[in-house]
Amino acid sequence: MTSRWILEVERQRPIEVRWHVMSLSVLNEDKDVSEKYRQMLETGWGPVRVAIAVEQKYGADALGPFYTEIGTRRHHDRREFGRELYEEALTAAGLDPELASAADSTTYDDAVRASHKDGIDRVGQEVGTPVIEVEGHAFFGPVVTPAPRGEAALKLFDGVLAVASTDGFFELKRTRTREPIID
Repeated sequence: MTSRWILEVERQRPIEVRWHVMSLSVLNEDKDVSEKYRQMLETGWGPVRVAIAVEQKYGADALGPFYTEIGTRRHHDRREFGRELYEEALTAAGLDPELASAADSTTYDDAVRASHKDGIDRVGQEVGTPVIEVEGHAFFGPVVTPAPRGEAALKLFDGVLAVASTDGFFELKRTRTREPIID
């Protein structure tokens, strides 16, 4: 949802979104989590390996279209990660569908870890994804659902910039009370 929000902001403001690969699988690999969550983390290696393969072959600019296509299939269409989904997302993004084979290759794991580390080093260890950096200020979030549109997107952007750039500001948080609303 955050990705949809920031793209909405990009359509209305002179910002340039640059995508970066982070991984909940890397973030949580050494944490004590439920078996169900552990299985989700194992499955989570596939899409980030493919994303790194995309970045290595086409550059970081290709991550945005790939991320949109894979996210639409996973979150909007409620499909499971797997080769068919990766091939469809790659093809729809105008990328080589053979990159789907990266999902099962540990060849990309060092690059996934390095990319994740770069992102997490900007904001600190006690966060998850998404991480955003604007004007030298990195922060976790915003976690929002549904994705704000129009003026509401800009209002949120201005708010997160204000708090993120305030010296000494560290955290806002509240308990999530509903599942993501995918529009």
